[in-house]
Amino acid sequence: MTEFAPATGALSSMWLLIALPLAGAAILLLLGKRADRWGHLLGTATVGAAFALGVVYFLQLSGMPDDSRSALLNLFTFIDTGSLNVNAGLLFDPLSAVFVLLITGVGLLIHVYAIGYMAHDEGRRRFFAFFNLFVAAMLLLVLGNNYVMMFVGWEGVGVASYLLISFWYTRPSAATAGKKAFLINRVGDAGFLIAIFLMFVAFGSTDFQVVFNGTLAGNLASGTVLAIGLFLLVGACGKSGQFPLQTWLPDAMEGPTPVSALIHAATMVTAGVYLIARSHAIFSANETAQLVVVCIGALTLLIGCIIGCAKDDIKRVLAYSTVSQIGYMFLAVGLGGAAYALGIIHLLAHGFFKAGLFLGAGSVMHGMNDQVDIRRFGGLWKLMPWTWATFGLGYLAIIGLPPLSGFFTKDPIILAAFNQDGWKGWIFGGAALLGAGLTAFYMTRLFILTFHGPKRWTDDIKRPHESPPIMVVPLVILAVGSVAAGGLMATSVVDWLTPVFGTQVAHEEKMSHLTATGLTMALVVLGIVIAVLLFRRGTALEEQPARSPIVQAARQNLYADRFNELVIELPGRLLTRALVWVDNRGVDGIVNGLAAAVGGGSARLRRAQTGYVRSYALSILSGAVVVVAALLVVTFG
Repeated sequence: MTEFAPATGALSSMWLLIALPLAGAAILLLLGKRADRWGHLLGTATVGAAFALGVVYFLQLSGMPDDSRSALLNLFTFIDTGSLNVNAGLLFDPLSAVFVLLITGVGLLIHVYAIGYMAHDEGRRRFFAFFNLFVAAMLLLVLGNNYVMMFVGWEGVGVASYLLISFWYTRPSAATAGKKAFLINRVGDAGFLIAIFLMFVAFGSTDFQVVFNGTLAGNLASGTVLAIGLFLLVGACGKSGQFPLQTWLPDAMEGPTPVSALIHAATMVTAGVYLIARSHAIFSANETAQLVVVCIGALTLLIGCIIGCAKDDIKRVLAYSTVSQIGYMFLAVGLGGAAYALGIIHLLAHGFFKAGLFLGAGSVMHGMNDQVDIRRFGGLWKLMPWTWATFGLGYLAIIGLPPLSGFFTKDPIILAAFNQDGWKGWIFGGAALLGAGLTAFYMTRLFILTFHGPKRWTDDIKRPHESPPIMVVPLVILAVGSVAAGGLMATSVVDWLTPVFGTQVAHEEKMSHLTATGLTMALVVLGIVIAVLLFRRGTALEEQPARSPIVQAARQNLYADRFNELVIELPGRLLTRALVWVDNRGVDGIVNGLAAAVGGGSARLRRAQTGYVRSYALSILSGAVVVVAALLVVTFG
């Protein structure tokens, strides 16, 4: 049964993790232009302080016994009405601890990088205020001790992402992308809210302890558990950009590059994985819910890979690689058991190499006059050696070549998928294996076209240049993490997360680790070789006609936007029109009809008021005659 120990010692001040960046955001927004000269320093310092506190709290937590490794801090009563009581509380346990370190650690590096990247932007203070707000909301999301507090952070992340994606709001594309992200996430949020309502009906509470213990007790009907799990999944798909709600994520590239790095590596898209991992008791109690999660993950990882092969915008290629890598994480947490920890390990490693790749892309754009078309790069490795080296390590990590981090985190997920029973092993393992080969192909294409081959620059770019040290230093640190993070975490994080997920029973291996690794490496090498052969001399500077329906579909994002228009937007629009018609003709019709009847009747009755005494006397006489006649009928039958 799940029990959380009360916070003691330094952990009793864990609210500072959220308060520091939130205070930074408030100061920068309230002071306005008076903070322009130093606002970026304050924004970075608050996240740095939160990271330092996170390390202190992590060390205190690691010193606790495994069976009591948690700290619960109740702050105040958030909602108290009728039978609904929700406390504003924070939970620091092994799962939330690793997310806190990821959010504040990688977030700090991205903040430092943004000091240089946004140096000449007039809205830099406002940018860092929104950045701080983003970090504070994400910390509340992972630290909340119940689903309502998690949802408050969830919505805060949604608001902050809208503000950051549409930061350059004078650009129509940025304003549209921000609105698209906001609206699509509302679909997922509606699912999350319904799940919370179902929890309250079923358990009378939304606290993790009550919900998880009630689920483990087996008192709920399987249909109720399934419904809660599926609606939680809808929320997770919205935040993490999984099918069918993935279309907002690539468009989010319209924001400044540090925003892309923060969203894709350390904050927003990891929220869905966290939600499923945190709700593992619910998903583990229903095999159908787990199967749906696995199906969504397998399908999405292939969608991201296929579309990534057809894109020429450096940031959009990386965006679809995020869609794909989050798909691997969904696949892992959906498999359950020991794979829960595998999904979290891959998430942590992904935080390093994806942040490095996005910031590396920003470094390329910085030196190439904001050019994003990889067909017009080439030959940059000599001019941007630091960016080339750090980006290259991130590239090798994401494709999973040993001994870099992706090899230690993605390969175990592929093996776990193959070791599922029956057809599931072949389908899900095959999808994960194919995704590894496609990832190697499109990431090699990206790396070759950007840094190697003949130069293909446009005339407005005189001489590309390396980024300043304030941007290069975070790239180097993230590159070190891309190399070492996976190997260091492969075993230690599994042990660390045991108090959360429990000790997992090893399943029978249907495929050996050596066989799975051999197959994966063979496809990865094949993908690399094909990409090198096709793109080592560059590529056409203009988009060529599609040679197959698959290429055409990939260029159109596999018609995902059209799918959402038909499946989500069109029914919603038709339902809205129908409700408006019912309101206008039905509800308003009844009200207006009654008003007209009363008005018309009163107008007719008003005509009887003539003002002549003889008319009134005649009416009285007629009424008296009627009354007397009625009495005679009643009396004499």
